[in-house]
Parts: sequence; structure tokens; C-alpha cells
Amino acid sequence: MTSSYLILATLAMAAVTFITRALPALIPRKLLDTPWLHRLNESLPLSVMVLLILTSLSYQDLSTTVTLNDTELHLLMAQVGALILVLFIYHISRQLLVSMVVGIAAINGLFWLFSSFLG
Repeated sequence: MTSSYLILATLAMAAVTFITRALPALIPRKLLDTPWLHRLNESLPLSVMVLLILTSLSYQDLSTTVTLNDTELHLLMAQVGALILVLFIYHISRQLLVSMVVGIAAINGLFWLFSSFLG
């Protein structure tokens, strides 16, 4: 990758981020009060959580024919435990950021716990 490519990619990402942040201020208020947009606003946090959960469970070495070694098994158990904890915290608090922080802390803590006491 050349430096000009990296600069252009960074500028493109900055432009897309700016446009998505500025768009609600530029759209007339009448269009922002539509029912479908309110439903989208209500369901978006749950959609983000589902996408985060699905991407976190992509496990490359897991198949039906491969046996798991201790580290892989501990990582899988930590992922499943963190997933359950994130879903529980999100169900209680309905706060996406709190659930994400709990998930990050939980996966690290559970992996350390499983590696220390079971391995």
C-alpha cells in the first residue's frame, strides 16, 4: 500500500463519517418524525448487538472433525460465557455501551479464569 492510498482511504472514511453525522441536521424535521424512522431507531441497538454477537462467534478452528486443544476450548467457553453475560446485561439495562464493556471485560476475565483453573 502506498502512502497516497492510505491518505485517500483515510479522507474517504472521514468524509463518510462526517456525512452520516451531519445528515440528521440537514434533513427537514418533518422527515425525521416519520414512524418508520422511529421504529428503525428503536430496533437499531438490538441489530448492532446481533451483528456483534455473530461476528464474535466466528471461530476459525472449530469443526466437527477437529478436536479442540485446551486453549481453544477455554477460548470457546469464554466466548459463550461472555455472550450469555452480554445478552443478560443488555436485557436488563438496554445500554449498548455498558453491554459492550461488560462483554470485553467478561471475555478477558473468563479466558483468564478458565486458563488458570482448568488448564
